Amino acid sequence: MRRYAKPIVVADDLSLLRGQTTGLVTLPRHLDWSGAANYDLDSPGRVVDLYRTVLIEGTKPDDLHRFLDQTVLTRLWPSIWLPPELRHAWEQRFPELRPTGPEISAA
Repeated sequence: MRRYAKPIVVADDLSLLRGQTTGLVTLPRHLDWSGAANYDLDSPGRVVDLYRTVLIEGTKPDDLHRFLDQTVLTRLWPSIWLPPELRHAWEQRFPELRPTGPEISAA
């Protein structure tokens, strides 16, 4: 077990996620210190990058509320790579984010 684990921040309610959905977004340094903190939300690849960055690096609920949008997050959720612990925490809080489809049975 790791001695240090970054805290996981999960929104209290998906409806609080009302971030910008088009145009250019610049993340603050505490979320993106890479030097490429500008995200063009009209470019699908950059949208995924922004959502992954905010979900992983967010330190407070306001980070999530300010930069994520409920509809976009729900649409992108299956395609965003996230650490397993983070994905699990979000899917526990919001079952609607869990994968849907036929159950796989262990025979």
